[in-house]
Amino acid sequence: AGIINFCANNYLGLSSHPEVIRAAVEALEKFGAGLSSVRFICGTQSIHKDLEEKIARFHQREDAILYASCFDANAGIFEALLTPEDAVLSDELNHASIIDGIRLCKANKYRYKHMDMQDLETKLKEAQKHRLRLVATDGAFSMDGDIAPLREICQLAQKYDALVFIDECHATGFLGPNGRGTDELLGVMDKVTIINSTLGKALGGAAGGYTTGPKPLIDLLRQRSRPYLFSNSLPPAVVGCASKALDLLMESNAIAQSMAAKTQRFRSKMTAAGFTISGKDHPICPVMLGDARLASVMAEDMLNRGIYVIGFSYPVVPKGKARIRVQISAVHSDEDIDRCVEAFTEVGRKHGALP
Repeated sequence: AGIINFCANNYLGLSSHPEVIRAAVEALEKFGAGLSSVRFICGTQSIHKDLEEKIARFHQREDAILYASCFDANAGIFEALLTPEDAVLSDELNHASIIDGIRLCKANKYRYKHMDMQDLETKLKEAQKHRLRLVATDGAFSMDGDIAPLREICQLAQKYDALVFIDECHATGFLGPNGRGTDELLGVMDKVTIINSTLGKALGGAAGGYTTGPKPLIDLLRQRSRPYLFSNSLPPAVVGCASKALDLLMESNAIAQSMAAKTQRFRSKMTAAGFTISGKDHPICPVMLGDARLASVMAEDMLNRGIYVIGFSYPVVPKGKARIRVQISAVHSDEDIDRCVEAFTEVGRKHGALP
């Protein structure tokens, strides 16, 4: 029956969607392979401006700016926005790109315990002496599939006069009623100031990232964000893919809503089989195993049974927290999910992960 991929970030299955592929081909034929330039020289075409407008409309924000990746978006925002008079407060398990972006800026740095609102409040009190405070968090954390408590974060930010930044790479397109992300899911779209996300996961799966938020911020980034200023603009084919993916999402929320039932099916069946699944209600479903070698050999055996998954161990995750990270996609059928659970059960028993 072939091999089923259960470790891709292709949450909505749009990287192989015929309309998305057709849009890429059309953009390639009409606009060329690339512009051999950065945006502010001769690297801006109408499709780049159209996509930025579409991203802002999708997130219900004022404006957006494109990057080669969300890693670049995260590398470009903190240095441009924050000064030595400011403070940034970061969740300790934020993505490496957020951590690297914060390292590049000269703001005062505070790190709060993972999703610990009491610790965040303590840090916000300490940071009151600074000019501006920015709370930075992943919306959905990629290693554990847990979702940031944005309601509580926004309440604290309002109480202590701080801005909220979220990285939505593992949320855009499929979390929330219309797939707009964790801020929509948790009802705080009007309280989150800045969103960074990717075009390389749910929105076509190719490449690209962006920042969306207030127009004055986007104007500032166009003038001062180094990854934007000094990286080639996105290739037309990539822009075409992402633009069509957003069209499909804004036309109907059916694909986004299909994820919840598929995710619940996998999580409930794996839990019933005796596995521990980290996170909650997210298509990232980490099968917690603890031992790095066990995660590796189980992943190898899963491939022999036609299921492609990868073991994660230190330094990608903390020591003693090795796991196989399964990612559910809208293109997985119920039969695919059941086949994956059956393979896990067989392999788990073989290697002693299950009784």
